[in-house]
Amino acid sequence: MKKIKEIGIDEQFETFVLIKSADVRTARNGKQYQAFTFRDDSGEIDGKLWDANEKSIRDFIPGKVVYMRGKKELYQGMPQVNQISLRLATAEEPSDPELYKEQPPVAKKVLVEEINQTIFEITNAHWNRIVRFLMTKYQDKFFEYPAAKSNHHAFETGLAFHTVSMLRLAKSMVSEYPQLNGSLLYAGVILHDLAKVIELTGPVGTEYTLAGNLVGHIALIDEEITKAALQLKIDDTDEDMILLRHMVLAHHGLLEYGSPVRPKIMEAEMLHHIDNIDATMQMLTTALAQVGPGEYTPRVFGLDNRNFYKPSFDKE
Repeated sequence: MKKIKEIGIDEQFETFVLIKSADVRTARNGKQYQAFTFRDDSGEIDGKLWDANEKSIRDFIPGKVVYMRGKKELYQGMPQVNQISLRLATAEEPSDPELYKEQPPVAKKVLVEEINQTIFEITNAHWNRIVRFLMTKYQDKFFEYPAAKSNHHAFETGLAFHTVSMLRLAKSMVSEYPQLNGSLLYAGVILHDLAKVIELTGPVGTEYTLAGNLVGHIALIDEEITKAALQLKIDDTDEDMILLRHMVLAHHGLLEYGSPVRPKIMEAEMLHHIDNIDATMQMLTTALAQVGPGEYTPRVFGLDNRNFYKPSFDKE
């Protein structure tokens, strides 16, 4: 059986896949259907089961491995599965969800070591204590959760991988621009998305929690910093605490992107750009991995719905 990435356009196929997401929707005719994202260790593809019923809605849920038959087609330039037929995989078949998950580019052990080492480089006592406190509080989830539901680093350990990638960029910037306060920048990087562990439900069937929908990770991490300061008996009106809160509050850069304030110190401005660079690179890497040299990617929602071309020099 072929992997998702190996299946050609207009090809009939059968394979085992993991259901990454499953949404029940209502068609124009009033009937329910299920909109899926399927994945294996080669990539992802969307598809719709039009004849949904109570049993299919009950059985075909995120985290389940299914045997799928269908046809890969293009719809508005994007690959999808049509003519879908599904059944749950049996115990005698490759039914372990771990077989189908996207493998993180860096081992979890390496991510833990790099973040722990960087915490030693945060020399401001207040920032160091806050980072240690919150990393201890959320350590297990931090090294398990994705960084987003779909846009970027949407895989298990994606949050930690995104953070470490940003720390590597931050350290290069501090080396090139010594006028930056490395301690503040590293603390901001580690904390900026930490509340994704509150905003999201986890790595399988990732959805937004009630707090994620109604409050959001930016406000949530600011609250966590303030609560940590209270428990650690740190005065949150001190300038260094206000600077740390500004880092996380401003990291989306623009008010229309969810930040309540725009960056007003060097380190906050650089945090915003580092975050954007790493998220963009991950979206591009994921999209380009799904196509061959000389082909265009499907539209990338997080990058203004643009297509990207994979140059033929990638054959080399």
